[in-house]
Amino acid sequence: MKNVIVLIMGLCAACSVYAGEAKVNFKDFNEYRDVYPSNEVKGAYHKRLAKQFERHIVKLAEQLPQGYKLDVTFNDIDLAGDARFSMNDVRIVKPIYFPRLNIRYRLVNEKGEQVLKTQERELKDMSFMDRIKVGRNEALYYEKRLLNEWFDKDVLATAKI
Repeated sequence: MKNVIVLIMGLCAACSVYAGEAKVNFKDFNEYRDVYPSNEVKGAYHKRLAKQFERHIVKLAEQLPQGYKLDVTFNDIDLAGDARFSMNDVRIVKPIYFPRLNIRYRLVNEKGEQVLKTQERELKDMSFMDRIKVGRNEALYYEKRLLNEWFDKDVLATAKI
């Protein structure tokens, strides 16, 4: 029994080793390609979007080794779907309105050395509606999936975890 407790404590300690940090920046939301609210006040909608994107990037950065810092700037955002303005403003999601994110990012290790120099990437998924949609009822599901794929492929692979 004692060995089992020691094993569980060891596994928990190993899980807490990863604790990277993230800094997320946004440009002027009015300059982005498509961040139109469907039936919400523009300023409140932009704040909510920023908070959701920031929370997601911070969550991804927690997978980085302790002391690593990820700096991400959203240069452009084009949400999945298209906002239609009528009596009841709605966002219509169709395959032709695929999500696009243009980001600039860099990764610094615990010594302050750049692991990834500042890079720009345009993330897009033109077949976003053809893939398995587990959890698609989550806000910004398609955009978060783009960020997950970018993070796994470009950031985690470079951090050599």
